[in-house]
Amino acid sequence: MAENAETADTADKKQDRKAAKLAKQIGAFARQHGGAEGQLAYIGQVGARIVLVGTDGGWGDLVAPTYGVAQLAAEKAGLTLHEEFDGEFAARVKTGPYEWTRMAGIQIGGPANPAA
Repeated sequence: MAENAETADTADKKQDRKAAKLAKQIGAFARQHGGAEGQLAYIGQVGARIVLVGTDGGWGDLVAPTYGVAQLAAEKAGLTLHEEFDGEFAARVKTGPYEWTRMAGIQIGGPANPAA
């Protein structure tokens, strides 16, 4: 039993370190963009996506190994979270020519998305 408790403690410490690292990245993003808010999305076995939207409209994302680690990272960073990525929150995102050509791909003459 002691071995299981030790293994669980090691896993908890590893998750806490990962959350702390993500929290630092969230903080750096927020400082660069005049503040930030976010939304968490479960992405299956890969973990969870932390979508960040800066006050200036800049956006980015991070991937956490689990939803719990994503929640802990957001909490450590003091990130305000939204339940959904829609409406007023989504409207804050400012996209540039790169995003428009990547989203449109060959439909409007932009670069094609690479083959999977």
